[in-house]
Amino acid sequence: MVNSELEITLAKEIDLDRILEIYGIAKAYMRKNGNPNQWNGGYPDRETLEMDIEKQRLYVCKKDGVIQGVFVLLMEKEETYDYVEGGQWLNEEPYGTIHRIASSGEVRGIFKACLDFARERVANVRVDTHHDNHTMQYLAEKYGFRKCGIIYLKSGSPRLAYHYVGH
Repeated sequence: MVNSELEITLAKEIDLDRILEIYGIAKAYMRKNGNPNQWNGGYPDRETLEMDIEKQRLYVCKKDGVIQGVFVLLMEKEETYDYVEGGQWLNEEPYGTIHRIASSGEVRGIFKACLDFARERVANVRVDTHHDNHTMQYLAEKYGFRKCGIIYLKSGSPRLAYHYVGH
């Protein structure tokens, strides 16, 4: 079950200012912790988030009614996952992909709550992360994801690819 203290709901337009604030906090955390190259500039920007809201794939994690985390759960094929360098996915079964997960840093358990939420919808969950994002790598491995190789974003930028297979 999803962490009973955290409520996960679809994001709404009214949530955008807080979501952007959380991404700002996450960017500052990444810079401070040796990850200066991920989410540079304005990414993720308001336009991207508005599209995610429209497509009903952007979620917020709330504690006591306050948004503390945000993530995308993509329940369709991720085209950048077609090729995995130096490895392969654990299987080719249907999967969900967690993208752009971020936390305010005020509440623990955001990653696990998001994973549990995804696992309630699909047995296979995939994530990718920047080579310098040691926090995400640690969390993925802590919660049972296996490193499968390297995928490349549309921009050509490499990302470490992880796969979780539920039981």
